[in-house]
Amino acid sequence: MKMIMKNIIKKLFVPALVLGVLPFMASCETDDESNPILNQPESFVLNVPAHANDNVYDLANSTYVNLTTSQPDYGFPVVTTYQVQVSIDPDFASGDAAKVEAATYTTLETTYNQANMNVNATEMNNAIVRMYQEKNNGADPSGIVMPVYVRLRAHIANSDKGWCNSNVITLPKVVVSYVATMPKTVYIAGSSIRNGSEAKPLAAVYGFEGQFYGMAYLAAGSTFMWGDTDAPDKGYALTNSFDDQAGAGLSQGADGGIQVANGGWYVLFMNVSVENNQIKSALTVYPGEAYVIGTVMSQGDNWGQFPETQLTAPADASAQWVSPAFLAGGELRASIKVPGLDWWRTEFTLYKGDLYWRDCDIPDNWAKNVGSDYSVTCEKGQKLYVDFDYDRGEVK
Repeated sequence: MKMIMKNIIKKLFVPALVLGVLPFMASCETDDESNPILNQPESFVLNVPAHANDNVYDLANSTYVNLTTSQPDYGFPVVTTYQVQVSIDPDFASGDAAKVEAATYTTLETTYNQANMNVNATEMNNAIVRMYQEKNNGADPSGIVMPVYVRLRAHIANSDKGWCNSNVITLPKVVVSYVATMPKTVYIAGSSIRNGSEAKPLAAVYGFEGQFYGMAYLAAGSTFMWGDTDAPDKGYALTNSFDDQAGAGLSQGADGGIQVANGGWYVLFMNVSVENNQIKSALTVYPGEAYVIGTVMSQGDNWGQFPETQLTAPADASAQWVSPAFLAGGELRASIKVPGLDWWRTEFTLYKGDLYWRDCDIPDNWAKNVGSDYSVTCEKGQKLYVDFDYDRGEVK
């Protein structure tokens, strides 16, 4: 009979916190007869929940799954951060270190700082659904009773020290349900995107949930995939609708991806929604256009995307886009053009050499409302140079 695990015996609790441990961490790594020695444990023990073999974990209808662990032996009490890793791959529970590391698993987003932790059941459910679908060509695992394997990864809080893994435990009877969730990020990947070596994240449209955009160079005949992880797996068939506003010539490629007949720079605009527990997606392809805005182009109060402020596109992804020379000094304001959206919803600045997409209200300017590190001061005669393939830029 299906049961929802409600009460797990609480065996271990996090040790009392020792104030001031982290500030003298460096001195703790050597024994000077006054400070404790920082150990580097090889492993620690994750306990099998009481009655795990007798109960069914119905994750979609549960709030949490309780896990308890012994703290890694660092040689003294210290605040520890725990990550939860889950897998449906039997190799993850094999005990063979090489197989465990090679197995497919997911690290859940939420972390914990106590040795008695209530792990978010929804996160666990969604991770297992995703892994099952990736392994079974998108099949729905809802209602299937399956074993799930769990491991903890720990390190000393607010530090890069003390990383180690626990043993792997098995929850023999787990039931999951597919629950469509709005993607937080959308990625694209293809042979002409970042040399085919990595996925490129699209930016979220400021103020509108489920809308994402980005500039990409797509070579003639190339294909690309999209998805909500950095290993995009959705192609032509899993995209619900297309609107080719740029004459790209979209079709289904031999690899199942979205193929482009005509090469060039394009703005990819993805609108994603959840309907009847299903992800619905609409891809619009616009001509690739980007603009410098505002003070540095002497626009006064008439800010917007005008021909005289448009960046010039390179022939392909091997070179940079270049703006017109600035007509005045001031703070850099720039944006990608997505027809139908205000320029400031797709605005970007430079932060440590990378493009930083607007994600907050800016009633005054980047310096005042976001921070000086996000504000680029320009001089008359300088230009903006942008690598839209890797989303990097500079003013010089």
